[in-house]
Amino acid sequence: MVTKSLRREKIKFRVRKKIIGTAQRPRLSVFRSNTEIYVQLIDDDNAKTLASASSKDKDIVAQKGTKSETSKLVGGAIARKATALGLKDIVFDRGGYLYHGRVKAVADGAREGGLQF
Repeated sequence: MVTKSLRREKIKFRVRKKIIGTAQRPRLSVFRSNTEIYVQLIDDDNAKTLASASSKDKDIVAQKGTKSETSKLVGGAIARKATALGLKDIVFDRGGYLYHGRVKAVADGAREGGLQF
């Protein structure tokens, strides 16, 4: 029997084979738990995390809203950190989740912040 988490892991690895982050074009990785959302900019060539943001950051926790609204704020926060590092282009890694709801909200927030996928 294949559980939901095993199915997501298989999808995640299948997608990860196709997209690779570099120093000039890092991978924006999304992890979604039941209550929080976390994003990281990852340089796969050097195995380094360049920047990260989550719904647990102090400036995001202070703003009340739904989980989708919070996810959009997280996308904007990672976009600000990326532009501070001089990054404009990224590769989006949905992490095995459907591109819908909170994952889409992160992408929309990042696009509004100036990132290009």
